[in-house]
Amino acid sequence: MRHLLRTRDLTRDEAIHILDIALDMAAVQNREVKKLPTLRGKTVVNLFFEDSTRTRISFEAAAKRLSADVINFSARGSSISKGESLKDTAQTLQALGADGVVIRHPVSGAPQVLAVSGWITAGVINAGDGTHEHPTQGLLDAFTIRQRVHGAGARGRGLDGVRVIIVGDILHSRVARSNVWLLTTLGAHVHLVAPPTLLPVDTSGWPVTTGFDLDGALAGHPDVVMMLRIQEERMHGSFFPSSREYTRTWGLDGPRFRALQPDTIVMHPGPMNRGLEIAPIAADSPQSTVREQVANGVSVRMSALYVLLSGERETATVSGDGATEHHAIQQRSAAQ
Repeated sequence: MRHLLRTRDLTRDEAIHILDIALDMAAVQNREVKKLPTLRGKTVVNLFFEDSTRTRISFEAAAKRLSADVINFSARGSSISKGESLKDTAQTLQALGADGVVIRHPVSGAPQVLAVSGWITAGVINAGDGTHEHPTQGLLDAFTIRQRVHGAGARGRGLDGVRVIIVGDILHSRVARSNVWLLTTLGAHVHLVAPPTLLPVDTSGWPVTTGFDLDGALAGHPDVVMMLRIQEERMHGSFFPSSREYTRTWGLDGPRFRALQPDTIVMHPGPMNRGLEIAPIAADSPQSTVREQVANGVSVRMSALYVLLSGERETATVSGDGATEHHAIQQRSAAQ
């Protein structure tokens, strides 16, 4: 794999490969020494044209735990804010010897332009582009669901037959798009629920069903309920009459949460608008995976960086309560 630009490009085997390596990376997080020497000597640049503390910190932690050198490049206060083009920025990163570029950009398709332009030889990971995709968020969501559903037997498995409903601002959500393609590739059944104004005009090419009735969807006892943030910063008009009406009709409030099956998984990619799309009782319940998603994000992003940047490398050594050779990761990487 040369770049990670969208989940729509991933085959089932490729997705499971990344998720399985993330399992090994998660095991590293439980050791006293949480670092692998796998990417020692590599340089990873976090190139963020949009603010996102959560995603940037997660990628930074992932790269550092693989022993890579990390450069954080923010648009605000940099030459980018003075009008420097994406091409000029890319050529600067090329001159700095970047091996991997993690890019977040407000324009859909910008990471792909960077990847195929020839301006840079580094591997490119899309950390969110416009309203297009956010592939590592989709991967960490899939990883979290798989862990909850299959537990210790998750390795090598997909999400066959798992019923997922994604609720809220589908129109502006790159998270929803990445999850739609990845979860269905892994075998899940995905149903989208939103106000008519917050569904894309045409979803006929998407492998999902859609509807406007949240209560009706919940009555079908889904395995996973994923609530999305209302992205007011991307809205340039009135998409629903009021916050109160939105919560009453499409929010996971207390009564709806209490009516869920005890094993229904409640998800949210964050940051949450508590009291709008999700009630505190739901967000803070044992059924919620909100904190797990944050923790799993580091493991999944370690896996993505590993797959893209490690190549044919010597077997990594993991130091914990004892030095052990991490053969499993290396063998799978070599087989990629």
